[in-house]
Amino acid sequence: MYLLAVVGNLIIVALVCAAPQLHTPMYFFLCNLSSVDAIYVSAILPKMLSIIITEDKTISFLGCLTQLYFFMFCALNENYILACMAYDRYVAVCSPLHYSLIMTRKVCFILTTSYMIISAMNSLMLTIMTSILSFCYSYKINHFFCDITPLMALSSSDTHNMKMILSLESLFASVIFLFILTSYVRIISTVIKIPSSKGQLKAFSSCLSHIITVLLFYGPSIFMYLKPDSEDSKEQDKIISMLYVAVVPMLNPFVYSLRNKDVLGAARKTAKIIWSRIKHF
Repeated sequence: MYLLAVVGNLIIVALVCAAPQLHTPMYFFLCNLSSVDAIYVSAILPKMLSIIITEDKTISFLGCLTQLYFFMFCALNENYILACMAYDRYVAVCSPLHYSLIMTRKVCFILTTSYMIISAMNSLMLTIMTSILSFCYSYKINHFFCDITPLMALSSSDTHNMKMILSLESLFASVIFLFILTSYVRIISTVIKIPSSKGQLKAFSSCLSHIITVLLFYGPSIFMYLKPDSEDSKEQDKIISMLYVAVVPMLNPFVYSLRNKDVLGAARKTAKIIWSRIKHF
């Protein structure tokens, strides 16, 4: 799963960078998403694999904080990237004549820089707040990676302020999710008004990959926060965490390549160029 996730996402990044036909806002954000996914799995799964192979379940304090920082940084980035991709599809379907005027390279660069800085600063703040907590009672993290909730549960310090900040973070993530939902409600209502079924299919197919990615990313999170608390709740949370930490980054490249003619076409063209150079060499 780790190899599939890293190799698959790096192939998407390489294709978007190499193929001129993929130099569009939609694939620019897809390139960002794939880059974040590759970092996401690399922050967590190698250590987990090391634990499985060596049976050494220890992690250094600095290593734990580093893992926590990159986990939160990538999770926050994915939220913003999916929102940008939803807005991009909204403009493409609902205002196609103004698309090139709205989704310019400058706008894409500003959006990307903004969410990268916000995610980096937000993650750094939460990591620093976690680093100054006292851990007197236990050093056993009830999770398979360093997440902020199990670390707070271990702490003997007052975590009221951190819980308030995390509640605000969850509220903001909910607002982003509602923005994505609203964008797709508008997109679907616009697609329905297209007179020809061929035009409807073409418009909807351009959004299908992103819809699947949104469902894969938010589905486990929504289930985790909506399910009732029970004795087995923590064990269930671990299993659900595995879905969005390992499974979703692995599936994203397949979602965007198997049903996407532009990506498949770019892959074939790039493969032919590489093969011709190998033969010539």
